[in-house]
Amino acid sequence: MRVTVICTMLNEGESIRRLMDSLVAQTRQPDEVVIVDGGSRDNTVAVLQEYAGRLPLCVLVEPGANISRGRNVAIAAATGDVIASVDAGVWLEQQWLERLLAPLMANGESQHATRNTQHANLQSAICNLQSVAGFFVPDPQTVFEIALGATTLPTIGEIAPATFLPSSRSVAFTKDAWAAAGGYPEWIDYCEDLIFDFRLRDAAGPFAWAPEAVVHFRPRGSLKAFFKQYYRYARGDGKADLWRKRHVIRYGTYLIALPGLLALCILHHPLWLLVLLAGLAGYCRTPFRRLQLHLPKLSPADRVRAVALVPVIRAVGDVAKMFGYPVGWVWRIRNWRRPEIHWPRGRMNHEARTLS
Repeated sequence: MRVTVICTMLNEGESIRRLMDSLVAQTRQPDEVVIVDGGSRDNTVAVLQEYAGRLPLCVLVEPGANISRGRNVAIAAATGDVIASVDAGVWLEQQWLERLLAPLMANGESQHATRNTQHANLQSAICNLQSVAGFFVPDPQTVFEIALGATTLPTIGEIAPATFLPSSRSVAFTKDAWAAAGGYPEWIDYCEDLIFDFRLRDAAGPFAWAPEAVVHFRPRGSLKAFFKQYYRYARGDGKADLWRKRHVIRYGTYLIALPGLLALCILHHPLWLLVLLAGLAGYCRTPFRRLQLHLPKLSPADRVRAVALVPVIRAVGDVAKMFGYPVGWVWRIRNWRRPEIHWPRGRMNHEARTLS
């Protein structure tokens, strides 16, 4: 089985060395690495070329390409039967590729891959398996990043393998499955991997689950960067007509329920504040539980700061989504005649990806 690792990047410069070094260190080396640069204005391409003697590397420059276009260009150029996708801002555990491929290998003839994952026997029962979902974990460097990771990212125990749809920072699929799914949707700038996941699953069947195929990535470093990220995610939701119910609930909570409770506290009785605080505690319960894993590593002052940041991050993320979603819908209305935006959603209305 010939395997191509693909990635897109833009203006990554020195930050990509960690990814490239982790690719060099893989226990199962890729047969090919295809990277598409979207027209970087820094030294990204020069740094990539430094690894040409250490990896079977192909660097393509596609100025102006968005993430979907970059991935499609990389996959079209790939000579591998299987595509393993990563993002520029990650580093890979040494056995990432070996473990990501193990379910696919279990369908074939590789006994070596079978010995390196406890899930291989289960996955070998899947016929015609064509895609595998890996996992990703935060790699925080600051107290803010610890709080952000705990607030927005699930632990492995929270994942429901039967319905989990992977990020393209850790996923593998056959090139035939990619073609059957119609490739990544180039008409959208964010949420492209989610739309591709739905199409891939509908075209090629369910994802196998490889929880030990782990990549690490650093969360955003500030509230401003986080707001921008979640604004873009929600704008993508609006463009793709995703998660209407979730967004309606969010608007109802912030624009109706929250003002109503505050009015009751002021005009009726201050005990209504207890209801408000109980709701806030319930809303932040999961992030607080995740945060407990990090607290022993922090000083007492940083523990207080991390705990205090969780509800702030929650609120900022929700506000960002509330601003981004209607912007996406305005774009969708203006582009209503474009046939590609009315993509078939299959079973998506009955399922959700666990992300936070």
